[in-house]
Parts: sequence; structure tokens; C-alpha cells
Amino acid sequence: MSLASESTPQSNVGEYTVSEISGALKRTVEETFCHVRIRGEVSGYRGPHSSGHAYFTLKDDRARIDAVVWRTTFSRLAFKPEEGLEVIATGRLTTYPNSSKYQVVIEAIEPAGAGALMALLNERRLKLEAEGLFAAERKRRLPFLPRVIGVVTSPTGAVIRDIVHRISDRFPVHVLVWPVRVQGETSGAEVSAAIEGFNAIEPGGAVPRPDVLIVARGGGSLEDLWGFNDEAVVRAAAASAIPLISAVGHETDWTLIDHAADMRAPTPTGAAEMAVPVRAELAAQIASHNARLAGAVSRRLDQEKKGLAALVRAMPGIDALLEMPRRRLDEATTGLGSNLRHAVGEKRRLFASASARLVPSTLEASLRDKRATLRHHGVHADHGVRLRLDAARRRLDRVAADLKPHTLKARSEAARLSLGQLSDRLERIEALERTRRRQRVDNAWRLAASLSPLNVLERGYVIVRDEADNALTRASELSAGMPVTLQFAGDERRGAVVTDGEPRPVAGPVSPPGSRAPAGDAADARSAGGDAAAGTRSSPRPRKPRSKPAAEGQGSLF
Repeated sequence: MSLASESTPQSNVGEYTVSEISGALKRTVEETFCHVRIRGEVSGYRGPHSSGHAYFTLKDDRARIDAVVWRTTFSRLAFKPEEGLEVIATGRLTTYPNSSKYQVVIEAIEPAGAGALMALLNERRLKLEAEGLFAAERKRRLPFLPRVIGVVTSPTGAVIRDIVHRISDRFPVHVLVWPVRVQGETSGAEVSAAIEGFNAIEPGGAVPRPDVLIVARGGGSLEDLWGFNDEAVVRAAAASAIPLISAVGHETDWTLIDHAADMRAPTPTGAAEMAVPVRAELAAQIASHNARLAGAVSRRLDQEKKGLAALVRAMPGIDALLEMPRRRLDEATTGLGSNLRHAVGEKRRLFASASARLVPSTLEASLRDKRATLRHHGVHADHGVRLRLDAARRRLDRVAADLKPHTLKARSEAARLSLGQLSDRLERIEALERTRRRQRVDNAWRLAASLSPLNVLERGYVIVRDEADNALTRASELSAGMPVTLQFAGDERRGAVVTDGEPRPVAGPVSPPGSRAPAGDAADARSAGGDAAAGTRSSPRPRKPRSKPAAEGQGSLF
């Protein structure tokens, strides 16, 4: 025997293989928990597997457990599991030795209500919908052929490769990627910041501004996609000035950003297909349109040529076109002499009639009528001026009468008497108002003095304050070891430490309201726990005997 063998201590503890330990744990779990009912929220459910079995997890706010429904049991279930629903599952616990995990084999499922995440998601959806962020009239059409496409996704996943590959196949354009985390606590803030960052890019700058945005992520459970249900992400998508396509998850996955986006794509690849058309198809359409245009132009030119030839054949000659104008010119030339003589005779007649009216006798009669009218208007003007002068003279006499010395003296005496009466009334009112205000101030001071907490301290009460000098009014605000300050009458303060955080009944007689607690009894305040805010002192209570620690052991699951 070697020296190493002699130095190694021997042990009588039995040795087990990994398979033996796994088998023993499996038998123990299955025998102990052969029939259990578990309440939890369904998570990670994507329907039955290709084998017919269904795999998902049951969770609550602190733990989760893997669950499986075998194919034969799944077909007999009256209620099928759904993502996010809270259910009560009946089955048995077992282990999976290959991965050292335990799981519940479900035999029956019944609904227990909507899960916490689904309830929160529905509440948030109703709130944002009421604000009009999901309204159809707010959504805009996507540009037909964008020059720059902004993509908000993870730079390391397969999503960005699928989008870039699809865009390159259909119509290569400039793609800008804003890298973000698409899962985790910070994913919502990063996605909303990326959308706002793309919208903040100025047109014509060093970095081109995108014409359309794509927010993309692969499939996952409700928890994996929860960042895209963040309220900040939804508001950023609704406020985006750039048209936005949501491509989060698979076709069956729905998030709140899908409702706020201008277009929702079933997959990230589908978003790339919505963003750009197929270049080959556009080229084929343009070629087809070009051929149709050339044919239409050729046919139109042929039709115009045929129409022009028909018009040329139908047009009359130059002699036929000038025949009627020549005839009208000849007739006008023939009638020009007679018409001129007729016009000269009419003008002579009108001149003779006007000259007959301009004889001297007629002008003298008209002048006499004008003079008579002028004299009549002059008489009326003189009469009106005399009336205006008489009225002005009477007003001047009345004003002069009012300005006599005895009249002015009488009016001055009346005004001085009225002013004296007003001055006496003002002094009386001022004295009365001063008395009223003084009484109001005295009443306010008396009320403030009666409500002052310092007067309460004079009757034997104490104010308990914490380290921040805030007054404590409840015993529940105190804890063991907490330093406090006791404020007595006269603004005298003493420090104290709370030694017990439990309330105690008053064991001794209560001091009369007029007595004042000594300032040095800090120990009594410390023993009173949360009752230090009262003005009376209580006798210390006997300490309760500490209970013996419970016997150590594994305990029961229920």
C-alpha cells in the first residue's frame, strides 16, 4: 500500500451514482406530491407541439414552474390554456432527470381569471385608446419609394439580417440601424428614445433623415415582448412625424405599439416587403407602360393625320371664302354717299334748333328768374342771422346775471357748508372703522393664543419629533433604537431613544392634566415606545418572555 493510500481517511458514507440520486428524487417527489392543484398565470404558451404535447410555465409574482400536458390529455381538456390567463391546474409533480428540473404534469385545467400582465395590458390599452392614440384617422400612408429606411432593433439578432436581406433583394436603399435592447427592463426606454432620435434628425444634415421607420423584434412570450407595451413606446410611436411600421413578434403576437403604428406587419420580413416595392416588378411595369405609351402616340398621330387630310378635302377655296366679304364691301361702298348726306342734314337740323333757343329775349327772361330767386334766399338768410343773434344775446345776459358778486357769495357759502358736513361724516366713519378693525385683530390674537400648541405643552404634554424635526403623532411611526427629541414647554428639548417598538397598556395611574413631566425622565420616554407623543407617563410594562425558537425542520409545502 502506498503512502498516499495510508494517509487518506476511510468513510462509511454510501456512494450513489447520478442516476440513482435522480431516480430517488423522482420517486420522492411523485410519491409526496402525487395530486396537487396549482394556481398561476400561463406564460410562454404557443399551442401544442408538433408531437401533440403542450409545454408552458405557470407563474406568480415570485416563482414559476414548468408544466406539460401530454397529447392524450390535451385532446380531452374541456378548457385549453391561453397565454396570460390565470388558471387552476390539477396534476402531479415529477422531475426531469436529464436537466435536473421539476415540472407538473397537468391532467385538468380550469380558468381562474385574467393574469396580472394581461389585466395591466388591457387597462393600459383602454387608457391610451381613450386618449385617441389608436384612432384610424391619425395613421398615415407609407411613402411609395423611400430613399432611407430607419430600423429600430437589436444589431446582433437575426431580425436585422432578414430585413436587410429582404430590402436588398427587392429594392436596395440606404438602411440606418438604431441599436437597442429588445428585451429587458431598459428595452422600452431605449426603443422610445430611438424613435424620438430618428425624428430629431434634421433633413439635409450629415446623417440622412429616414422616410419610414421599422420597429422590429422576433417572437417571444408576453414577458419577452413587454417592453413594446410600455406607455412611453406607444406615445413615441403615435407622436412620430415619420411613418412607422410595427413588426414585433410573429403574426399571432400583438403589442400596444401595433395599435399606435401607421402599419402593422406580421413579421419583420413582412415589414421590409411593406417598406419597399420589388425593383424588377417596377422595371417591368415601366417597360410595359413605355410600350403602351409609344403605341398610343403612334395611333394618335395616325388618327390626327387622317383627320387633317379629311379637313383639307372639306375646306373651300380662297375665292369661295372671300366671296361674301367682297359682296358686303361693294354694298357698303354704294351706300356710303347717301348715308353721309343724310347725316349732314340731321346735324344741320339740330344746330338750327339750338341756335333758336339762344335769342337775347330768352336769355333775359332766364336771368330775371335767377335774380328773383337770389333775392328770396337773401331775405331768408337775413332773418335767420337776426334770430341767431337774439338767442346768443339772451344766453349772454343769463350768464352775466349768474356772475354777480352776491350770487357768487351765496353759492360759495352753500358749498362750504356741504364740505363741512362731509368732513364730519368722514371723521365719524374713520373712527368707527378703526374700532372695528382693532376688535377684529384682538379676536384673531385671542384665537391664535387659544390654538397655539405651546399652551398645550404648559398643561404637561410633550411633542415627539424625529431626526428631521417632524412631529410624530402615531406609535406606528416609532421603531426600536430610533432617536427622538422631546419638546417641553418653554421650547426646552431633551433627546431620547426608543427601546421598544411594541405598544404597551398603561399599568399605573395617569398624571393629572395640570402636572408636568420632568425633563430628565428620558428613560420613561424610551420605555413607552410609540406612546411618547402623549403628555402623561405610564409605568413600564413587564417584558414578555421570549418564545422558544421553533424546531428546525423541512416543514410542509402547504
